[in-house]
Amino acid sequence: MTDSRKFSVLIAGGGSTYTPGIVMTLLDHLKKFPLRKLKFYDNDAARQKKIADAVAILVKERAPEVEFEATTNPEEAFTDVDFVMAQIRVGKYKMRSLDEKIPLKHGVVGQETTGPGGIAYGLRSIPGVIGLVDYMEKYSPNAWMLNYSNPAAIVAEATRRLRPNSKIINICDMPIDIMDRMAAILGLKDRNDLVFRYYGLNHFGWWTDIRDKTGKDLMPALKEYVAKNGYYVGGDYDKNLEKSWEETFRKAADVYKLDPSTLPNTYLKYYLYPSWVVKHSDPNYTRTDEVKAYREKNVFGECANIVKKGTAKDTVFKSDEHATYIVDLCTAIAYDTKQRMLAIIPNEGAISNIDPTATVEVPCLFGATGAERIAMGKAATFQKGMITEQNCVEKLAVDAWEQHSYTKLWEAFSLCKIVPDAGIAKDILDDMVVANKEYWPELK
Repeated sequence: MTDSRKFSVLIAGGGSTYTPGIVMTLLDHLKKFPLRKLKFYDNDAARQKKIADAVAILVKERAPEVEFEATTNPEEAFTDVDFVMAQIRVGKYKMRSLDEKIPLKHGVVGQETTGPGGIAYGLRSIPGVIGLVDYMEKYSPNAWMLNYSNPAAIVAEATRRLRPNSKIINICDMPIDIMDRMAAILGLKDRNDLVFRYYGLNHFGWWTDIRDKTGKDLMPALKEYVAKNGYYVGGDYDKNLEKSWEETFRKAADVYKLDPSTLPNTYLKYYLYPSWVVKHSDPNYTRTDEVKAYREKNVFGECANIVKKGTAKDTVFKSDEHATYIVDLCTAIAYDTKQRMLAIIPNEGAISNIDPTATVEVPCLFGATGAERIAMGKAATFQKGMITEQNCVEKLAVDAWEQHSYTKLWEAFSLCKIVPDAGIAKDILDDMVVANKEYWPELK
């Protein structure tokens, strides 16, 4: 008997600049993952409208059978939904800019998901994501949430504690991008040609084995390339790459040298080479400014162009390769395919010598009951030390949010490998407290 189901998907964070790419991906995969309804939800009506007005035209032209709506009403948004794709940014770019610039003022790495900036963002994200989970459980209790709101590690630790039985899967597209780069380096089609083993925390992990579908070991060829070039590919593949990302992909060559038995996640540069990162950062023009000048300008400009012309037939928007990961996850859950993909989940023995309550990033088999973790064995001594330290930072951050504790948050900042000492940690924290007064609980 043919499965004739069609699904209702809600994008929470409809005003995101990533939304058009996700929509294009969903529309390009309707045979694989058929839709009956697509919804947007955002608490910023004006920002969402810029995207939604263009998407309404896009959906009408390319998939008129799919019902589309955008709303700021939680009940309307979350009622009759099968999957929620969550990509919220609490505080938007205004707060992201402060996450980056405040640490840099003190000579410390300023980055939105790592170090003090990531911790600050994490405390803002916790109530936002928990709120989405509660809306989903109230209005569509059988739905699944795929959360890729940052910083995913702190959000995952918070949901593990606060909503342990919720149908939420925390994911990240950074390893996906890197594996697509690996495929390009090797002359393969994409990441789905790779069979991999990987372990760590979100934005904090290592590949220990990569093979093709025949079992051929691809690590030697990848290591030879990465040792010289990092994950920078160049040419048409990287023709639209922003300068900061090119530096990040190239720097992976230096990160790799610390442990040539594995291949690293690019974000490890912030923890292993923080002095280099600060030296190569402009405290007055950070990644947020770059995103606003390029990505945001281009996406909103194209949306306005579609609305003005009344058609999306010649749009520059295209399917987002990162978003194919989200569609693959939905498909695996909906059809119980047991596809192997990464997720950020409670460890529970996946890395045997790491705290079982740590929220780790490991390969899982995805099906109707969610993620089934695959055992990765023991972490090597170097990785174990780094993972343990960083996981404690994440736990302290959630402790601080739960307990409204200034001291716990100071401990989190001080323990973070990126921050040189507790005095500087306190100076950054005090500035962050002022900047986040609208978003953080009052700390005691």
